[in-house]
Amino acid sequence: MNFLIRKFNLLFSLFIIFIFLTAIFWLYQKHTVGNDSTISEWLINYQGGFTRRGIIGEICFQLASFFDLKLRFVIFLFQSTLYLVYLILIYFFIRNTPKNTLTIIAIFSPIFILYPIAELEVLARKEVFLYVGFILFLNISSFKYSKNAPLIYIFLIFPILCLIWEPFIFFFSFAFFVILIRNSQDTLRKVIFKIFLSFSSSIVTMCVILLNLLTPIEHLQMQDSLMNNFGEICYMSCSLLKNKANISSQSAAVYDLLSYEVVFRYLVIMLIGFSALIILIFNTKLKNKKFFLGLQKYKWISSRIIILLFVISLIPSIILFGFMTDWGRVVNTIYTFSVLTYIYLIKNDLVFLDKKILIFDNFYVYKKKLFFILFIIFIFGWNQKTAMTGDIATNSLYKIIYNTTKKVFHFDGIRLFQNNPIIKFHKNYIE
Repeated sequence: MNFLIRKFNLLFSLFIIFIFLTAIFWLYQKHTVGNDSTISEWLINYQGGFTRRGIIGEICFQLASFFDLKLRFVIFLFQSTLYLVYLILIYFFIRNTPKNTLTIIAIFSPIFILYPIAELEVLARKEVFLYVGFILFLNISSFKYSKNAPLIYIFLIFPILCLIWEPFIFFFSFAFFVILIRNSQDTLRKVIFKIFLSFSSSIVTMCVILLNLLTPIEHLQMQDSLMNNFGEICYMSCSLLKNKANISSQSAAVYDLLSYEVVFRYLVIMLIGFSALIILIFNTKLKNKKFFLGLQKYKWISSRIIILLFVISLIPSIILFGFMTDWGRVVNTIYTFSVLTYIYLIKNDLVFLDKKILIFDNFYVYKKKLFFILFIIFIFGWNQKTAMTGDIATNSLYKIIYNTTKKVFHFDGIRLFQNNPIIKFHKNYIE
């Protein structure tokens, strides 16, 4: 076992601590900014009537009113607590899991945990609620609990997550994946019936959301309530709730920005960002050969069941590219659900890996310096931008550290360099 695997928990804990401290600092810095999208979607509430994504904003609104606090400060407390819970769950869910170098590369992918810190406009957006809810679901889906426990969890919790961020429906397929694996000893008909019952509450919730779009008058009432109670303007995500209330208007915005360059860029981003996970999936097989008796006669399907389930799980989420201009967020969300689902399989000892992937462990052992150079470049050298039209960002770690220290110590790197007495002396000497 190589050093990287043996020291993974330590390296990962330091990485998580760095992410948390940076996140809290920037959430505090950003919570008073008047045009920050991280805050704007948290301003959506029920003061004008029921609307999608309004439940958390309404809770913040009521707490701020009851305790006579600033609404933005309450949102900051919610965001900080939420992000802390998310990172704690991520750490305890992933620690002790990697048994090979390739899994570590997949976990440290720049489109995963690091991404919201590299692109601060997506930090603590509402999809984090989905990550927390999904990790809890995966924990409950462990074989040490009853097979019905995750089904009950889905019935009770998933509708709430839909009320927070309704695109969650496009990630239900990952929960289907886990339920199929968890109930593979049952008949396929029985499992499908269980899935339908557990998701029935979420289906009803989505129908209520789609049939109760906010009218212009109701949106104005929400705006007035924010202004009259907290002096807040309904902007960006909050304002778009009126301007882009339906899917067709959101899709039109995407198609206006769509180009071959954008599509090619994101294909490359996903290919590189998902590369380690893709290799793992294609070299992973299910340990249990009795996966739904009716499928065993189809050897091609049974031998590639993991690949097929992942592909089927990914298809619904790809639809999000059709009506969200924040393609960076879409990539991050898809990858998060994908890698967490894969780690679930490893944690519960449901799969085994082909020995071919040991080539990456051997590369680490025999080419350690080169491996670490490539490893650092892969993790910290790039990331996708938030908007679909944004180019690929570079030097993520440097920019995070530089911008944070610049904000903390109130210095400008260029000016500091120019004012250095040694530099001044050499400059005067040369002149």
